[in-house]
Amino acid sequence: MTGKSAVLATDLSTASETMVESETGLNCLSRIGVERIHLVTVVPSNVHSGMPGIDFEKRRKRALRRYRSTIADAGFAVETHVVRGTPHRRINGIAGTVGADLILVGSRGKSPLENRVIGSTARNLARTTVVPLLVDRIERGVDDPNTIRRHLFERTLFATDFSENAERAFETFEYLRHATREVTLTHVRSPKDDTGDVADVESRMEPLIERLDEWGLDARIDIRRGDPAQEILAAEREHDPSTVLIGSRGRSRLRRLLLGNVSEDVVANATGNVFLVPPPRSV
Repeated sequence: MTGKSAVLATDLSTASETMVESETGLNCLSRIGVERIHLVTVVPSNVHSGMPGIDFEKRRKRALRRYRSTIADAGFAVETHVVRGTPHRRINGIAGTVGADLILVGSRGKSPLENRVIGSTARNLARTTVVPLLVDRIERGVDDPNTIRRHLFERTLFATDFSENAERAFETFEYLRHATREVTLTHVRSPKDDTGDVADVESRMEPLIERLDEWGLDARIDIRRGDPAQEILAAEREHDPSTVLIGSRGRSRLRRLLLGNVSEDVVANATGNVFLVPPPRSV
């Protein structure tokens, strides 16, 4: 397993601190082969260093030094980046520049004003990322929040429609398996589904189960019928996984990069973590 690098995006909030200081979470990253972490924080374009009484860049650099020490103590090589601009664009830019294998961003859970929504940066990253994105869900509405799922990949719910996007997402088990114990393979038969009856779906699941078995992972099948996004979220509530693994549709002629409705709904409304795998940059 070759050494991987990850971009860990932080706004230096309490929620971000929780994510950075999660010993279990850092251990999970180590187990999947991450050796170098790039800590990134973005100073918004509308914040200027000359504003009276405000010096966000120095304050952020001090906080990043503290975070850097925590991550280095966990055994990672660490680089810090304090940049200015639009958060999701700068985070994506740094991920591309350093050749990151994944981006990790923390997100508060349920909002008191809206149905479970993720912050604008996490949402925009989900729509534009060209490398796998892990949305690490953090408790909301408490002064001292915890991560909602301590283990990032221990129990993974993998949603598949047997597309190339889903196959690409499944291939991440090549390294996720080192931090995974059990997998729930979920397929939703929608009214437009042409994957056949339940027996046909089970037959198509068999090669996936065999590969997971070769990797020493316990696997089970959950075949559902209905609206794909709603049923995937229902499966998450039923099986209580650490993370939902799903592939995104990729580029659209109408928008620079648009998630399929199913992926977008899952990222926005899942209770726990979501690991989103986009198409490769060249697609």
